[in-house]
Amino acid sequence: MSDKFAIDPSARALLADLGIAVVNVLRRAGLPQNLLSGGPAVVGPVEYFAFWQALDDEADDPDLAFRIGRAMSAEVFAPSLFAALCSPNLAVAAGRIAVYKKLIGPMRVHVTSTRDSLAVEYEWPGALQPPDLLIVTELAFWVALARLGTRSAISPTRVSAPVQQANSASATSFFGVGVDHRAVQSITFSAVDAVRPFLTANDEMWQFFEPELRKRLSELDDAATMTERVRAAFHEMLPAGTASMAELARELAVSTRTLQRQLQAESTTFRAVLNHTREALARHYLLAGNLSVPEIAFLLGYNDTNSFYRAFNAWTGTTPEQLRMFAV
Repeated sequence: MSDKFAIDPSARALLADLGIAVVNVLRRAGLPQNLLSGGPAVVGPVEYFAFWQALDDEADDPDLAFRIGRAMSAEVFAPSLFAALCSPNLAVAAGRIAVYKKLIGPMRVHVTSTRDSLAVEYEWPGALQPPDLLIVTELAFWVALARLGTRSAISPTRVSAPVQQANSASATSFFGVGVDHRAVQSITFSAVDAVRPFLTANDEMWQFFEPELRKRLSELDDAATMTERVRAAFHEMLPAGTASMAELARELAVSTRTLQRQLQAESTTFRAVLNHTREALARHYLLAGNLSVPEIAFLLGYNDTNSFYRAFNAWTGTTPEQLRMFAV
């Protein structure tokens, strides 16, 4: 999974339509105030999740995901999502999105098509818990896409999400079906709706978009530095307690000597990247969720909580509890 993602500047238009001040969201997330002023803003997974958590906190609206779904339009879609509307139907759009979704965020999309249904399931980085708002909004996106493309009141046949926020009267009203509270995040459409023609289909426009999408996908894969690859690997390995130099080298399919040499060429070390990743994840867990300090220590690969306390104090000069209290 890539370590860089683009928040498209079109998010400003969407938030404006929702009456949410972008500057307040960015301030809450600890991100630069000019982040969305130019081209696509490239961020890491921690910053990406921080943006969504800050959006949820700023809006303070349990129905925000559905407001976003209703406000979605071709004008505020990022290019990769707008390109989905050029597809002939939802089934084709889902296949395209599954390929290019990692341009947009730290997630993978798995599409399963059968004679009776089209199912979309999400996979998130193992060491990061996505904000509830992001989970529900991703599901709402598929409904918005289907309805925009077909100009029909399409509803999924089944929706499941691991958050209580999706299990509400507003969710049922938006989706047209009750949401199952399950660990798997997925949405399923009937086979009939999956092949219902998109009135927005435009193959010429898709041919225009696809080369740029392929180029950006290739750049994400090829341009990643060893530091970025190591950081991305740590996100997966830390909760399992497997973050030694030898284990990391095996994960990245390089020798330990090559790993050390390439990190040194990038003016860093294995230990420095490990500490930076742990600190960023610790701040994310403390500010974006209700995890206890022992739980956070475990997710960061520490054998005991005291070791985490010592490391956190060395990074920040304070304690986890103090950081969480002052951030409220």
